[in-house]
Amino acid sequence: MKDLKVTTIQSNLVWENRTANLQNFEAHISTINESTDLVLLPEMFTTGFSMNPQPIAEKMDGPTIQWMSDQSSKINAVISGSVIIEENEKFYNRLIWMRPDGTYESYNKRHLFTLAGEHKQYTKGTSKKIIDLHGWKICPMICYDLRFPVWARNTEGYDLLFYVANWPEKRINAWSSLLVGRAVENQCYTIGVNRVGTDGTGLVYNGMTSVISFDGELKASIPDEQKVQTHTFNYEALHTFREKLAFLDDRDHFSLEI
Repeated sequence: MKDLKVTTIQSNLVWENRTANLQNFEAHISTINESTDLVLLPEMFTTGFSMNPQPIAEKMDGPTIQWMSDQSSKINAVISGSVIIEENEKFYNRLIWMRPDGTYESYNKRHLFTLAGEHKQYTKGTSKKIIDLHGWKICPMICYDLRFPVWARNTEGYDLLFYVANWPEKRINAWSSLLVGRAVENQCYTIGVNRVGTDGTGLVYNGMTSVISFDGELKASIPDEQKVQTHTFNYEALHTFREKLAFLDDRDHFSLEI
């Protein structure tokens, strides 16, 4: 199995301004100077973490989906991040997995952040998603999902778990600790992609986009700056580790009530 290259983009976000954010991310993407398989953008990357979906939500045939398709085709890599989507008169915090050929997968955020009232504005997801990329099994999740290990439990044998987020500075220690925890308990590569800057509610974000190996080793942690970085993951090293330390075989078996 070939190595997987994943590019993380840690960026400031312009509050509820799709046009400005798409321009910024297009500029970030243009700086990628090596081949990559997957580009990860933060949660609600066109708006910031807004609880005002009515005037800024998009349809699945809207401009951001088209932009993602265009950019994915241009760089011949999957692009993924979450967007505010309206569908059937409901709003979703929806992660889009856009392929270069214009086909896509989606995942609706399962755990809505009640502290900010997200559950009052958005409809929660009910399905976990595992996506294949060049033979790698990848599990995408969104921000607050990180606090709930049962939802991420690696019953599917996935290889890479990632979270796109708007995770504020005042709770960043939890972010760093939980990402390591998810990597260790699931014996998988784990990525958390966060933003920087200050949002429209005054919350400050200091990034700390992180890459953790399957054994819990921190491979990268990006401080409070806008940065594009590409990381390489080795499939054989992961599966050799799992064979030698087959902890997943001893996991508890349970069913989850949706």
